[in-house]
Amino acid sequence: MPYIEIKTNIDINVDKRRELTAILGERITVFPGKTERWLMTSVTGGLDMTFAGSDEPCIMAQVSIFGSAKPETYEKMTAVLCEELSSALGVDGSRIYVKYEECSLWGWNGANF
Repeated sequence: MPYIEIKTNIDINVDKRRELTAILGERITVFPGKTERWLMTSVTGGLDMTFAGSDEPCIMAQVSIFGSAKPETYEKMTAVLCEELSSALGVDGSRIYVKYEECSLWGWNGANF
């Protein structure tokens, strides 16, 4: 039950959103037991965002998972996300934040896991 939300000040067209969604679906497997089958994504571009006082291109990525993961898994995911987002959107890795959230309660289809 992972969820990945990407927010950026870059305008993103439908084709680029689909490309990013496919990339996120492949990369979620960095987390053991997590697959695209359960992945929900949200990609929002064109936001009024700044980083370090500048409105140059930047990205905020938030990854939420049901359960927990080892620190080395988060390290790997941060490296993968920064590399993929930088490549896909042309944003320098130094202007990308990645935030993680572990959830012990996660609901789906009228019930909780």
